[in-house]
Amino acid sequence: MKVTIVGGGIGGLAAAVAFHRRGWEVEVLERAPEFTEIGAGVSIQPNALRALDAIGLGDRLRDGGLADPVAGVRLANGRWLVRNDVDDLRRRFGQWVTVHRADLIDLLVEALPARALRPGTDVRAVRPDGTVVHGGGETVADLVVGADGVHSVTRRSLWPEIPGPRYVGYTTWRFIVPPHPVGESVETWGRGERFGHLPLPDGRVYCYVMANAPARSRTGLDRLRERFARWHDPIPALLSAAREETVSQHDVHQLPELPTYVSGTVALLGDAAHAMTPNLGQGACQALEDAVTLAAVVDKLGVPAGLEEYDRSRRPRTQLIARRSRQVGAPAHWTSPPLIALRDAMLPRLPKSFFERSITPAYTWTL
Repeated sequence: MKVTIVGGGIGGLAAAVAFHRRGWEVEVLERAPEFTEIGAGVSIQPNALRALDAIGLGDRLRDGGLADPVAGVRLANGRWLVRNDVDDLRRRFGQWVTVHRADLIDLLVEALPARALRPGTDVRAVRPDGTVVHGGGETVADLVVGADGVHSVTRRSLWPEIPGPRYVGYTTWRFIVPPHPVGESVETWGRGERFGHLPLPDGRVYCYVMANAPARSRTGLDRLRERFARWHDPIPALLSAAREETVSQHDVHQLPELPTYVSGTVALLGDAAHAMTPNLGQGACQALEDAVTLAAVVDKLGVPAGLEEYDRSRRPRTQLIARRSRQVGAPAHWTSPPLIALRDAMLPRLPKSFFERSITPAYTWTL
């Protein structure tokens, strides 16, 4: 049995490893000239770490160093808006790891035979019979996996009538700075903007900024430094340590809820199926869940029945988490002074159970 995977990001490569471990012939078609990621970290939350366990790679990440869950949310003046009990989160849900995306890509690539990897392959169309049209001709497989991101060629080929991704109104800057003492992972909210930082195992710090902005607008590092100069420590210092060439900016998009993730012998996974806002840090985590679930059910049940089971199990879950992510992040982007005052007064008073309802469904997944 052969599977062709369109897209060599985290989800696509994880699917390739999952199928390879089950004895399938695997082919990964990636548009970029090499398999890599630049300039950003990723939080591997407990559910994603269990997905990596399913393909034998979880302990490799744990060996690099464990991370703490996010300690909470602060205001620009440093006051805590939400304070998490990180020990309780670890006890209830499991371990967290924060890693550079490039290191995770390398780990997945190393688990695959070189013959399976075809970088520099521009996919142009996918057909429901398992045919993939690309710059080098055509390839046919028993199963095709569309893991080609938010602007998926696979999705557009098979569901041309479905609206494309929608800009949610804010953009994101991501970068990694040299080692700096930050203590814990924290997100800070202002008026229509926020700043987050997560320490990496080697002491470097992964940082992200989100801010309301017109679509396709671009803002440089100097402007970000001015914008956040009066926010609490260590935010100004982290921005000061950043280098312009390491900062990437991307508008945040979300897909409408698709009626199905499968067509013929083709399945979508990750952002191609359910691109979501980054507010719960679950984008890559859900792609990893998709990947190992797809391989498990198709290998067990066969392609037609396996795809039906994949859609039945994955679509409701991922669409629920996408909705939760959008809802959780919305108050950070309010700009109305009365709404912000209400937010800042009420969030510290909300019971612990209110926040648990948002995160528990994400963290408790098992294969």
